[in-house]
Amino acid sequence: MNLFDIIQKDNAPLAERMRPTTLDDFVGQSHIVGKNSLLRRAILTDSLGSCIFYGAPGCGKTTLANIIANTTKSNFVKLNAVSSGIADAKKVIEDARLEKERYGVKTYLLLDECHRWNKAQSDCMLEAIEKGHIVFIGSTTENPFVSMTRAIVSRCRIFEFKPLSGEDIKNTLKRALTDKEKGLGNYQVSASEEALDHFVWASDGDMRNALNALELAVKSTAADENGVINVDVSVAEQSSQKKSMSIDENMYYDMLSAFCKSLRGSDSDAALYWAERLIQAGCDPMLILRRLVVHSSEDVGMADPQALVIATSALTAYQNIGLPEGKIPLYNAIIYVCEAPKSNSVVVAKYAVEQVVAERKDDKVPTYLMDKNYKAQKISGYKYPHDYGGWVDQQYLPDSLKDESFYKPSQNGFEKYLVRAKVAKKNKQENKKGL
Repeated sequence: MNLFDIIQKDNAPLAERMRPTTLDDFVGQSHIVGKNSLLRRAILTDSLGSCIFYGAPGCGKTTLANIIANTTKSNFVKLNAVSSGIADAKKVIEDARLEKERYGVKTYLLLDECHRWNKAQSDCMLEAIEKGHIVFIGSTTENPFVSMTRAIVSRCRIFEFKPLSGEDIKNTLKRALTDKEKGLGNYQVSASEEALDHFVWASDGDMRNALNALELAVKSTAADENGVINVDVSVAEQSSQKKSMSIDENMYYDMLSAFCKSLRGSDSDAALYWAERLIQAGCDPMLILRRLVVHSSEDVGMADPQALVIATSALTAYQNIGLPEGKIPLYNAIIYVCEAPKSNSVVVAKYAVEQVVAERKDDKVPTYLMDKNYKAQKISGYKYPHDYGGWVDQQYLPDSLKDESFYKPSQNGFEKYLVRAKVAKKNKQENKKGL
């Protein structure tokens, strides 16, 4: 490391300086890098194949990729999909091919924001991945199954990263305050527990956000007469640009519970009241909107399928508008979900099918439903519904489950028409058998 690198490292943001460099120091994601996990074993044995890390910002995707670079004995190249193109990728691939042929050394390619590459850019990677010229590691905040080309996704193992827990973030903040080499340990800082709790809450699981807010608080606050920098809740609010909650944690969860139960109980006035109380107490409206989207399916469901459309539209509208106007579509959606007919049949079906699938793993697909061309399907006995007017009596479940029923519509709202349709189909089926 030369003098320029040292200066650059010292001037790097706190989040960058505190970035873990080994698996033992890595914070969170125990479900994928915990002891004896597949990913951990693959990293330690330098046998990791192409993969994609996806999850919310600041949860450790790039950090883990850098740890892989430090742990393995392979070459490691990093590109960003926003600023790089096909020419950059081809150069990396060619260099990697030569390194492997001449020296037997493989190359890892980390592509940040990999969902930003289009199909042509992604396709230039396919052959290199298949032939093993490179080990591709994509990093993205978007669901790769939706945002990336299927050809790339099918060649990679997908690892989903979860938002970090409040305890993980708080412990890292405390370590940053005492670390003299990489953190803020050379400052005399007194940070209150309430301030640290606010940094954790405001970060919403984003470690980078929390560390950068802490650094801003420390460096922008003047020391007192004793040379101590006091970081209290007021300073934390200003540094994170987010108002602290004016209620305690128990009250917060009680209010959120009251809001959810008011939605389920079809009380628009109460739901609006608890939503406003939460917002004025400092709650992020996005949390309320996310709960609203869930309840539009959990408590309304198929009784009014439009409820989910209204709730997700309100969420999108708020993301684009923000406060204060964003509360209008929010409250529009709250009223709609409250006043809509209620049915939990979707949730009941979800739990029922989850239990059956967990208990039975060896069910065979009926022969006529197997993946074959249309002609072969007709020979095997498959009945093409459109040849029968759109619906035909046919078994789609495995033989062992042919009489199972997971979804049982209620008599509420739109579902009463589904009940009638089911009865009509059953009668039609019985009449055919009678003939």
